[in-house]
Amino acid sequence: MILDELAFASAKRVLVAKSQKPLAVIKKEARSLPKGNFVFEQAISKKGLSFISEIKKASPSKGLIMNSFQPEKLAEKYVAAGSSAISVLTEPTRFLGNDEYLRRVKQVVPVPVLRKDFTVDEYQIFEAKILGADAVLLICTLLTEWQIREYVGLCDELGISALVEAHNQKEVEQALRAGARIIGVNNRNLKDFSVDLSNSVRLRSVVPPEVIFVAESGITTAEDIKTLVANKVDAVLIGETLMRSANIRETMNKLRGGLVAT
Repeated sequence: MILDELAFASAKRVLVAKSQKPLAVIKKEARSLPKGNFVFEQAISKKGLSFISEIKKASPSKGLIMNSFQPEKLAEKYVAAGSSAISVLTEPTRFLGNDEYLRRVKQVVPVPVLRKDFTVDEYQIFEAKILGADAVLLICTLLTEWQIREYVGLCDELGISALVEAHNQKEVEQALRAGARIIGVNNRNLKDFSVDLSNSVRLRSVVPPEVIFVAESGITTAEDIKTLVANKVDAVLIGETLMRSANIRETMNKLRGGLVAT
């Protein structure tokens, strides 16, 4: 299963990183930085639907997405088109990501940046803080409820946000018990990579209104946006639709055509 492969690769990377910079050292470095003020959740909780635009060079299901890959330029286009936040894939094995992409994006955009990776160890949260990330991804499928609670607490200590990703009602409830303030429902089944937009619609009612709700994956049309807005979704995370667009501003405007008063 691809998700297991990604988690295993992530754990291997953490072991290598720890051999080069021990956990105690990276903890000290991260905690010496100014505490963040949770700008990611502030940015995506504003009135109206927020767009989190994703930068990724490749994906396990589609392969290479972009040959001439310039993350900074993409990020600048996203912001110019009205994105509230940027998501940067740093996973190197199947998404061809790199921590350096996040550093470079962070230097050129005024909006918060999410480090999109497969978190399996607290080490990666300290890494994210040092990289300049304003938020990290925690995937329920990969973590126990205890780990999610611990990692959300660690993010709180550092002043960064945790986007806790769920795929079904059981995981949503697990995320809520663990104290998640932002829950992302992935419409993509990470076992077979099929997409079902109605997953977000079904699970929206399970999440209380004070918890930020993000719909992720498979959002391609104004009609999709209209459906999500009608179901009180707070934000959408969109990657490939924008990555493959010849005109990002135009594509974002077309997607916004689905925004309706609710």
